[in-house]
Amino acid sequence: MSPLPSLVHTALSLADAGVPVLPLRQGKVPFGNCPTCADNACGGRPNMKLPGPCYCPGVCHAWAAATADPAVITSPPWRAAWDRAVCVGYHPGGAGLTVLDLDDADAIAWARTALPATRIVATTRGEHWIYRGVMTSRNAVRPGVDVKSSMSYARHLGPGTGRMTDLPDAVRTLVKPPAARPASRVVSVLAGRGGGECPHRTPAYLERGVAMAVQRITDARAAVHATVYRTFLAVLSTHGRCGCLTETHVARLFTAAQAKGESPRHCTDAWANALTTLGL
Repeated sequence: MSPLPSLVHTALSLADAGVPVLPLRQGKVPFGNCPTCADNACGGRPNMKLPGPCYCPGVCHAWAAATADPAVITSPPWRAAWDRAVCVGYHPGGAGLTVLDLDDADAIAWARTALPATRIVATTRGEHWIYRGVMTSRNAVRPGVDVKSSMSYARHLGPGTGRMTDLPDAVRTLVKPPAARPASRVVSVLAGRGGGECPHRTPAYLERGVAMAVQRITDARAAVHATVYRTFLAVLSTHGRCGCLTETHVARLFTAAQAKGESPRHCTDAWANALTTLGL
């Protein structure tokens, strides 16, 4: 057997400290699903409505595949992934941690005045502030600031400096639950004009289209705003003129977008802009 690459040594060291790890490929993103698990066809984590490691032995479900089991980390499927990996990622929530990802100097200046000091790790563009405690993850909670904790991953960039402290309420309040919107308002904004002849031979065609759109949004690792708009535009261009899209279909798209950090307002605006672009 070939010697363990340096990334595996780092991963095993983190796992020994109880930190679930995963390899990240070019672009610093997780490896995608294998063919068996594509579009979460495997059902994800058994008996749970979350993506996660099913019975696939590979690195197949992004943050939910992260593990602290050295036998898994050094298994043949994972070794193949490590050979292609560019860095080590970890699941902060699985380690009981929250990472505040500060992307620029303005975000760092804000954190230094608004938040208690904690362990700090330098990044390419800014800093990771790491706190003890778990919370909901969300991107763009304020300019240049992302929260990475549950159902998320972060790059391991070294041990950092400073003493780690408990997660303050000032960070928790950055992630607010989406405001409830009246159903009638959602329908009036989201519904296409319809009235055209439906070209879909079976309901499965629409279902596949919506499922692929949800997956495209879920897989976005950058330019989330643009990805959401383009995906909405693609769905409406194919399914928006015949009136077959239901509120349930649209809610699935909005839920996927909000899970990536989009606000309900931005989802509504993106949908309305797509309708306008297509003349619906």
